[in-house]
Amino acid sequence: MRELRIRVLVGVFIVAGILSWAGARLWNAIGTLPSVPLAAPIVLALIAVVLLATALSLRARFKAQRERRPEAKGVDPLMAARAVVFGQASALVAALVAGMYGGTGVFLLELLDIPARRDQAVYAGFSVAAGIAVIAAAIFLERVCRLPEDDEDNHNNGAASPA
Repeated sequence: MRELRIRVLVGVFIVAGILSWAGARLWNAIGTLPSVPLAAPIVLALIAVVLLATALSLRARFKAQRERRPEAKGVDPLMAARAVVFGQASALVAALVAGMYGGTGVFLLELLDIPARRDQAVYAGFSVAAGIAVIAAAIFLERVCRLPEDDEDNHNNGAASPA
């Protein structure tokens, strides 16, 4: 399984932010821009908490296994792989959503004199922060579930590496 690349997440965030900013400007010129929902940062924060709780639980179980404690519960490799896939998918979606709300929030900075738009800008800011928390929790989960790295030389079965 491939690791998350920070460059990819940043790229998704930036592209989504630019497109969202442009879309918000266009939508506001044509009609009324839809509001930023209050539930957006709450849902993202809940996903971050679930990812962090999963990572901490798995880390404790892996530590107990390494220390060979008699009461240690084993970690099913398939469950760990599913957790990593959930984390990676969550990080990609969070980068997209955070970029979308970030672009909308940047547009809303021009309209802070309107109280409703000021509240939406705050919600957008909290959504970006919660999206970053999801990404951080997903990366932590991925690090917890990472297998020890093999030496590149062990794959050659003792043969000399080509020069």
